[in-house]
Amino acid sequence: MTSFDGIWIPLITPFHDGRIDFPALQALARSMVDAGISGLVACGSTAEAAALDDDEQLAVLDAIIAAVPDCPVMMGLAGNRQAAMLEKMQKIQQRRIAGLLIPAPYYIRPSQEGLRAFYLAMADAANAPVIVYNIPYRSGINIDAATILSLAAHERIVAVKDCGGSMGATMDLITHGGLCILSGEDEQIFTTLCLGGSGAITAAAHLRPDLFVRVAQLVRAQRIDEARAVFYDLLPLIRLLFTEPNPAPIKTALALMGMVRDELRAPMQASSPALREKLQRELLRLGCL
Repeated sequence: MTSFDGIWIPLITPFHDGRIDFPALQALARSMVDAGISGLVACGSTAEAAALDDDEQLAVLDAIIAAVPDCPVMMGLAGNRQAAMLEKMQKIQQRRIAGLLIPAPYYIRPSQEGLRAFYLAMADAANAPVIVYNIPYRSGINIDAATILSLAAHERIVAVKDCGGSMGATMDLITHGGLCILSGEDEQIFTTLCLGGSGAITAAAHLRPDLFVRVAQLVRAQRIDEARAVFYDLLPLIRLLFTEPNPAPIKTALALMGMVRDELRAPMQASSPALREKLQRELLRLGCL
């Protein structure tokens, strides 16, 4: 089974005139792997997965797997109609995947018991590891730590992408020890690692992935002062990348580096000119340009 630790990157989906730019996607995937990341996520929220139809999502997954056959690839599986999600899961699982990243059903806002039943149904149908994705500001409901911990007994529920916003809950999850805890909030990567978390699924690591990997390596080696210095050097970039809706700033930064076109699908909008200028200065400072 894949080890869910270290730095994972939820890849953006590059576009060209409204269509998926597969050569750019595959080149981006290879560059991330060359930087030493632990794994990739296909069709997460950073990938604008909600703007991709099911066939496009599978095509993205296939393209990434083909580009980096030796790299673990996690697949996002989001929705609010459980039967449709289970059907889609079967198609996904025909591919070689490291795991399924599953957020709470959006819009519905089920009870905690409803969430527990949902994840158990997903895990029962899965033949790949399941990663619980707690992101209440997108799904509309927080998955309580107690609910998540009750799911840890299931053999296929192995990890959490933690965007819950509560450091107390994060510590409870880490202390339990039954799940790999991956920070999903980029400003909390260093804190989560120092508290004993396993790693991070970080959108910001599209830029200087080598330095994000370095932070994780240094914390693992208990070289905390060095890790802190590297992370604080990255912090201005992290904050810039989330001043406007994700993934617009990341695409702008990657476009400035010549890796993708600065194109999103409506209703997402490109970064403002002011942010573009700030990103350019920050990329120069970090040696990306």
